[in-house]
Amino acid sequence: MLQEKITTLIKNNNMKELKEFLVNLEETELLHAFFNLSAEDQVIAFRLLEKNRALAIFEELDTEHQRILLRSFTNEKTMLFINNMPPDDRVRLLDELPASVAKKLIHSLSVEERESTNLLMGYEQETAGHIMTTEYISLKKGLTVEQALENVKRQAKEKETIYTLYITSDSKKLEGVLTLKELIIANENASIEDIMSKNVICVQTDTDQEKTARLLQDLDLLALPVVDKENRLVGIVTIDDAIDILEEEATEDIYDQAGLADITGNESDRSEVLVHGNMWKIWKVRLPFLLITLVAGFLAGLVIEGFEEALEAIPVVAFFIPLIMDMGGNVGAQSSTVFARGVVLGHIHISKFFSHFIKEVGIGFSMGILIGIAAGIITATWQGMPMLGLAVALSLICTMTLAALLGFLVPFVLIKLNIDQAAGSAPIITSIKDISGLLIYFISVSIFLGHLL
Repeated sequence: MLQEKITTLIKNNNMKELKEFLVNLEETELLHAFFNLSAEDQVIAFRLLEKNRALAIFEELDTEHQRILLRSFTNEKTMLFINNMPPDDRVRLLDELPASVAKKLIHSLSVEERESTNLLMGYEQETAGHIMTTEYISLKKGLTVEQALENVKRQAKEKETIYTLYITSDSKKLEGVLTLKELIIANENASIEDIMSKNVICVQTDTDQEKTARLLQDLDLLALPVVDKENRLVGIVTIDDAIDILEEEATEDIYDQAGLADITGNESDRSEVLVHGNMWKIWKVRLPFLLITLVAGFLAGLVIEGFEEALEAIPVVAFFIPLIMDMGGNVGAQSSTVFARGVVLGHIHISKFFSHFIKEVGIGFSMGILIGIAAGIITATWQGMPMLGLAVALSLICTMTLAALLGFLVPFVLIKLNIDQAAGSAPIITSIKDISGLLIYFISVSIFLGHLL
């Protein structure tokens, strides 16, 4: 309902009412609505948000939505949002952007933010060092509880998490850990060294991110400290980042099992080009396949010309050419869509393609029999020509089976050849199906109605 309301207001160009409507939404409602809006509507709605609220919403969005929004920002607004992001979230977004864009954004950061960003980006991807945040509170072990509380109050506004406090030596080596609750209820004159826990569980900067996330989850902690080789505290990994990583790793595992480890990245890049690329790039991807269809159209014309005598002798044969071609086209489109969606969702395993392929061919054959028998009976009754009905029925069975076969086989081959299957599947399937469908139909007519030619 929220999505529909926002979409309607945008469609009616009622920006004043939309702004008032967005102001009154809870943050969770606003986030839910944003995830369900189209990219264009997201940009329009986001521009109407008050600055602080927009910053808060931006941080909660995934990197794909953030990238879409960044494209709509002015340079000044982009810098504002990038500067205000937590370092770990900023690095995750920069990892997804082209290198030239990321470099430009890093140079635009404040000195402090640039240093923290470069620190994280200096570590290998998919390690604790790369995903950690530098926004934590550390306290020197010689402080009293009263001094430590003052220190926490001073730093709290600038830090991502304040519930867990880390105690370090003068050389920044991790000595202990303390919760905010333990600090608040302790005697003000006590030393934090006396109340801290010295049994600190931590990970090193080169620890795998999935191992780090699972450790954090298993220990039921809000954050996990990250140290370098000399046991110096350099950052923390928070529970929200751990959840994101576990979700990503689970998705990757599904794709690996399905033989899709590289496909998703390729499909994302190709989609980016086809949706947001310039005209020349789009032409380069789509026109070659359309030229294939153009050539196939002329070849289909040659097939019809080759059976011109049959059409002159039995003109009624021409009535059923659109039926044969359209039914084959529909089945091919259905099959290719089922394949594409199944691959993306992990329901179709590329490593087990043959079993999926055989099943789809069987489905095409069974549908061809049902439709073919029905069409054959109607044709024979309508035209009073049982043999023509038989030719139409057999043609539909063969064409629909072939279309189902092509609907799975063509995109699979294109994926294996690392060719854009989204742009190439339909033209190739259509071309092969049209030519072969016409041949099948005219050959069937020649067999069953040859005595009339």
